[in-house]
Amino acid sequence: MIEEVKKHLKEVETFTSKDAEVIENFRINYAGKKGILNELFAAFRTVPNEEKKAYGQELNALKMAVTEKVKSLQTQLKSSVKNQSIKDPSRTPYPIETGNRHPLAVVKNRIIDIFTQIGFTISEGPEIEDDWHNFTALNLPEHHPARDMQDTFFIQTNPDILLRTHTSSVQVRYMEKNQPPIRTISPGRVFRNEAISARSHCIFHQVEGLYIAKDVSFADLKQTLQYFTNALFGNSKIRLRPSYFPFTEPSAEVDIYWGLETETDYRITKGTGWLEIMGCGMVDPNVLKNCGIDPEEYSGYAFGMGIERIAMLLYQISDIRLFFENDVRFLKQFKATL
Repeated sequence: MIEEVKKHLKEVETFTSKDAEVIENFRINYAGKKGILNELFAAFRTVPNEEKKAYGQELNALKMAVTEKVKSLQTQLKSSVKNQSIKDPSRTPYPIETGNRHPLAVVKNRIIDIFTQIGFTISEGPEIEDDWHNFTALNLPEHHPARDMQDTFFIQTNPDILLRTHTSSVQVRYMEKNQPPIRTISPGRVFRNEAISARSHCIFHQVEGLYIAKDVSFADLKQTLQYFTNALFGNSKIRLRPSYFPFTEPSAEVDIYWGLETETDYRITKGTGWLEIMGCGMVDPNVLKNCGIDPEEYSGYAFGMGIERIAMLLYQISDIRLFFENDVRFLKQFKATL
């Protein structure tokens, strides 16, 4: 009887397979209800007393060998299947949700793309600015009443240093270093000392454009803006209303016809169907002179828009504060499809 157990033990030790069905049959053959192990344990009572101890030891060794063999082969099989299904073993075992671009970044990139297609370059400048570039060079000398139009964050230790209130300061720096023809846009963050509400914020983003060359006219400005609104909003109708800006003359506000198809349209356009989207005008000769450009030889136009305002129109967002709260539930709704 002991020799029979040793024979089975040798067979178990030499058994191997990569087939799940064969391994399962092997397990049933030895460890099933009617398997070899149960038969050998049932035969234990017929073994002579002097051989019971040795027989029991061999039988327990066989049972343990069967258990370990099945476990080892099943582990190898699972590992083999996993390696076949995952070509990159370093891949994260759980899905990672992809992020989305911030809606302001989506709109800003779209605006930049539209203007770069017609030859505008991108210029950037410091957010901490001096009085000359932010105000004086733009036809806003000290004590000019128009400075009150922009509540400014000044640096207390140096009243000549401030947080820029518009990206027009970037245009001043660009004109100081480059001679016409100039065709550039200046996207960036700006700061104004305003109360935070659903429609205003102390931090917001602008894109301002500048074109300086010979014989530039107001008609050139209007055609550029019509191209832009068509590209961003689809075929659109715009109008230019006379306005005032210290650094442009003449100046205008640009409205786009939004329509009156829904209650929201009536609300955001105050029943007129028209929405203001930006300001613009011909660059004041004094600004050109301050930047070292001869206003007798060159002329130009400038325009500026708030990215938040454009994004709120495009996405029908009623509260500007949503852009700054970093709520993932809000941000994940937006895709770079503009």
